[in-house]
Amino acid sequence: MRIKRIAYFVTPHGFGHAARAAAVMEALSEIDTGVQFEIFTTVPSWFFRDSMSASFNHHHRVTDIGLMQKNAFQTDLEDTLGVLNNFFPPAPALIGKIAESIRALNCVLIICEIAPMGILVAKEARVPSILVENFTWDWIYQQYTVSDNRIKRHIDYLAPIFNAADFHIQTEPVCSRNSADLITAPVSRKTKTTGAEIRNRLGLPEDDKMVLITTGGIPQSYGFLEKLNKFREITFVMPGAGPEMKTVDNLIILPHRSDFYHPDLVGAADAVIGKVGYSTLSEIYHGGVPFGYVARSDFRESESLVQFIQKQMPGIAISESEFNNGNWTAKLADLLDLAPVKRNITNGAEQISRFIKNTLT
Repeated sequence: MRIKRIAYFVTPHGFGHAARAAAVMEALSEIDTGVQFEIFTTVPSWFFRDSMSASFNHHHRVTDIGLMQKNAFQTDLEDTLGVLNNFFPPAPALIGKIAESIRALNCVLIICEIAPMGILVAKEARVPSILVENFTWDWIYQQYTVSDNRIKRHIDYLAPIFNAADFHIQTEPVCSRNSADLITAPVSRKTKTTGAEIRNRLGLPEDDKMVLITTGGIPQSYGFLEKLNKFREITFVMPGAGPEMKTVDNLIILPHRSDFYHPDLVGAADAVIGKVGYSTLSEIYHGGVPFGYVARSDFRESESLVQFIQKQMPGIAISESEFNNGNWTAKLADLLDLAPVKRNITNGAEQISRFIKNTLT
């Protein structure tokens, strides 16, 4: 069998983009066993090993900047500007060197999970490129020109690069609709284990409700844990809330990387409370469970994600202050009363995988 090597350039901004990329790679490997992925990113290789069975090599390479974070909810614009100024534009010699690697690997395609470097490398290596996005960085950065116009030069630099991709795929919820070769349903990694098995492994009492509290790929400490103790009939599971797995009364704290796969935790939960991010939203959307969603006030994507939740998903809005001080617990009963949704819709990852296979053919 002839192996088709595909390079995947993945932004390291959070784990949501890496999760979407992993879902696409897994779906493509299921319909084309001859693909081999070459992943260029600083997202750790363990994330992809945990997320998919597709064959890949990991190349530790800074491919994108995105935004620098103070914490799960706040952006550090000054730090972002400093790193952007040092990274863009990348030296032609660097692009040439990576393009040489792409040619040496005999890659037939470069897929860009909003990492613009992949498009630059594709042009240099003379292989086709596919951009997969629900937003691009030039669109995100426009929000910050009001407070600091220094970021405008990066908008002007990045916009034509994103427009130069040979093929353009947008995934719902789309933030800025423009010419696309394909618009897909939300892209999510599939579950691996049944909800019943996950609850059994967590040691949950049979009649307990399970609420998952998550802020995506950024570890977070919570100041509201004492408030949760009064909900004795509910078990709260919190990935990334501590260095090791620990059970304290009705709280289960998990490390940032644990033996529990995040989509499986979503699938086992009666409700999810946490930050609105792409991969979390997509996993909850396909799982159909109610979502107590916390939008980021300083991140432009949040508005589009919230609009999608309000139209398509059972959910209740929680403000950042309510989330941080634990006052969201007053909304918990109403959240758990929302009926889950049974989905019968194709995962966007499968739609993208078919498009890629047809493109290669």
